[in-house]
Amino acid sequence: MELVELEAKMHAFVRSKGWYEPDSLRPQTARNLAASLSIEAAEVLEHFQWGDAIAPAELAGELADVALYLLQLASVTGIDLEQAILDKLALNATREWDQISHLVGDSE
Repeated sequence: MELVELEAKMHAFVRSKGWYEPDSLRPQTARNLAASLSIEAAEVLEHFQWGDAIAPAELAGELADVALYLLQLASVTGIDLEQAILDKLALNATREWDQISHLVGDSE
């Protein structure tokens, strides 16, 4: 499924709950979506709080929540997420990154 199709499904779901309505108890503002994205990302981290043992199905649900809020935030702010990702990958390809050997240092 294409990113644009996922975005359309996400918007259809949000509309079906009435969350785009002006009197919604869950206003879908950029600020609220950014907060929700951060909260959901923290819930991903919670799965690793006490080690690396994870419940894949639960983690998958949290990752999906993060992706949905990311899609919605990009959409309501007018950002073409697909293009933003491509642009960032192109920029990162031109950057120099530290190598792991430089981070651990030499023992000599």
